[in-house]
Amino acid sequence: MSLLFKHLRIHQIFGANTDVGKTIISTALARASLAKADRVIYLKPVSSGPSEDADDGHVVKYTNLGNRRVQAECLYRLRDPVSPHLAAIREDATYNAPTDDTFINAISMSIQRQAQEVGKQTYMYVETAGGVHSPGISGTTQLDLYRRLFLPAILVGDSRLGGISATISAYESLLLRGYDIDAVILFKDSYYRNYEYLESYFKTRSIRTFAVDTPPEKHPDPTLNTSLTEEYYERIASQSSESDITPAVTHLDTCHQSRLATLDSLPRRTLDAIWWPFVQHKHVKSESDVSVIDSAFSDFFSVFRRRTPAKTTMSLLQSDFDGSASWWTQALGHGHPSLTLAAARASGRYGHVMFPEATHLPALELAEKLLQGPGRGWASRVFYSDDGSTGMEVALKMALRSVSARTGISREDSKRLGVLGLKGSYHGDTIGAMDACEEGVYTCDWHNAKGYWFDPPTVGIKDERVSITLPNGIDGTVLDPSSFRFESSAAIYDVEQRMGTELAQIYSKHITHTLQKLKAQGVTFGALVLEPLVMGAGGMIFVDPLFQRIMIDTIRSEDTSSSGWRGLPIIFDEVFVGLYRIGMESTGPLLGVLPDISVHAKILTGGNMPLAATLASDSIFQTFLGDSKADALLHGHSYTAHPIGCAVASETLKIIQELSTSESWITAKENWSQASGSSRIWSLWDRNFVMELSRMDVVKEVMSMGTVLVVKLKGEEGYVSTSAQALLSSLKVPEPQDSSRISPSPGGVPFGVHFRTLGDVAYFMTSLNTSPDVIRSLEDRIWRALQKHAVQDE
Repeated sequence: MSLLFKHLRIHQIFGANTDVGKTIISTALARASLAKADRVIYLKPVSSGPSEDADDGHVVKYTNLGNRRVQAECLYRLRDPVSPHLAAIREDATYNAPTDDTFINAISMSIQRQAQEVGKQTYMYVETAGGVHSPGISGTTQLDLYRRLFLPAILVGDSRLGGISATISAYESLLLRGYDIDAVILFKDSYYRNYEYLESYFKTRSIRTFAVDTPPEKHPDPTLNTSLTEEYYERIASQSSESDITPAVTHLDTCHQSRLATLDSLPRRTLDAIWWPFVQHKHVKSESDVSVIDSAFSDFFSVFRRRTPAKTTMSLLQSDFDGSASWWTQALGHGHPSLTLAAARASGRYGHVMFPEATHLPALELAEKLLQGPGRGWASRVFYSDDGSTGMEVALKMALRSVSARTGISREDSKRLGVLGLKGSYHGDTIGAMDACEEGVYTCDWHNAKGYWFDPPTVGIKDERVSITLPNGIDGTVLDPSSFRFESSAAIYDVEQRMGTELAQIYSKHITHTLQKLKAQGVTFGALVLEPLVMGAGGMIFVDPLFQRIMIDTIRSEDTSSSGWRGLPIIFDEVFVGLYRIGMESTGPLLGVLPDISVHAKILTGGNMPLAATLASDSIFQTFLGDSKADALLHGHSYTAHPIGCAVASETLKIIQELSTSESWITAKENWSQASGSSRIWSLWDRNFVMELSRMDVVKEVMSMGTVLVVKLKGEEGYVSTSAQALLSSLKVPEPQDSSRISPSPGGVPFGVHFRTLGDVAYFMTSLNTSPDVIRSLEDRIWRALQKHAVQDE
């Protein structure tokens, strides 16, 4: 969580290497700042080495100007003069080293305490230890450790031999993690003259470079050494000196004010220039309705909030949990360094390259991982495109051409082929993908729905019982009511066990009878298109898996061919549900059937960039082989298989595979398996919490799988309903901090929840690696928001 205040300017000081003079620069900046600010604070989060040599002591000693001095603080002191992680290991057995969260929270609390001085202009300098990648106490490198605070940076350059390279490398490391570098400062060594080169280098990158005189060598006489050092600081903090550091202080002030002004201007500029998706602009009444996201880290946004004069001690940046996983794309949290580095490496090595009849390692490695992952046992080829919607366009082309080739129908007749699917489906906003859905709020004037969509039975939890709700058109009155109720989610998703039930026979009869009627009417189809298990944009609809299984079996039973696809090609749109979003890599094994074509996107690149992969069986691929180019799959996108996206996706899949055996996932599976004895259906959301929600009067039903929690609320139904948004609106406002525990958000500050609703349905989504502490805190917030409404109704 980044902290930003009008009256408190904060800069974090990083070094290009160890022993480059960070503390000397910090002291000089602090001393010069005394002439401009009411208060100057120096913070050294961790110090290693003898206390008499501590950096905070040096700063205090040389910033005592009459009755004014810099306030200095050190949070963690370690005895050995080595890297903090090693010093912590060498401490005595009673030393309890802080976790990364505890360490960062301590810094955040220190900053917030300093912000309480109302009406006083304050400067604060937070000095790191060693170089940018030197480890912190836990061993996490400082760039990654401090990233969650996201303070604007000063880079102290290296003026020694090799210092140009070290400084540029440090700068690029900061840049790769998204830091704002407001200034580079280094000593003016007259022999190596690194400052001259670096000033030119950074000027082209719009970063100011400041050079100050090199400090005197340490004198063996302590008294004389103090005198020489004092003279040095007097000189470089004097406005009459060529090496005066005061212009750097002025520049840092300008950067701070510029950042405030830019953030303040963004709402108006946005309203004048941007057309948002899925937003009725007439309802955006003022600039306060615009969420200005300054940065994002892990599962949280830093959102700019204008403050009234009465709240000037509050940070202008509010921490908001990304409750929709940024439209279902986030898999590993924002700003994940491994994904950033994978993108940077591929960008530096390739940029984008033409793909037809070519290959490159990122595309090939990703294809092989997908074929051994969600495509294991059925897929033989991977076709790349831009996003989920275009991936579905590719899938539809594959399926419809395959049907045309097998049946021998004319090109004109093939244009009249429709698709079979489910009501509530959504496959994207390109025209072809919209044509594969029924008419609805997402479709456009040019859209022409082509097909038939079954109204599906749905699954939900109410009063701790998992039950099936049949739609109109499926008559289940002959069944015992117990046929629709299950003791656990695992039982309802045990498809093979349910295949011989009376309900399965009713489903089969209903589907077969409907298809016979459509055939008699002359309706022909080219594919069965399903969002397996959960239909996302249609309202987070959990479909009875038995119904989908019997749909597939019925379609395939009409064709007795022994090889290749049968009946109609089966397309799984796994853009939302795939790659563990709902707790499983792919839905086929649970349904007990495999598709002929499947589409993956969103989680595929960890939310870093667009990329889609359409997987196909060999029999589908063979359809497009022929002597004429016209027989080929003539479909493509300019950025097909772009190396950056492929490299990021490959790294994402690698990390997800590691997560699948992590302690947090194992614990979550145990939490759900206690009631059912099976861990096939599980969630990162606590089972007891989900069941308690299902008992609330205001809740119509609830469901949870994997990272997803869906709460359907009573009241006006449908996409245009505002009931869910209204009932949970209090989540957007950070709650006052409970003094008995620290918030699990970055920096330990209270957080709001940035979430979206689908009419009467509220859904919340975590990343695959969201910490249990964050999820427990979210559960508390959701519970209290709904409980508050229940109390008001009484």
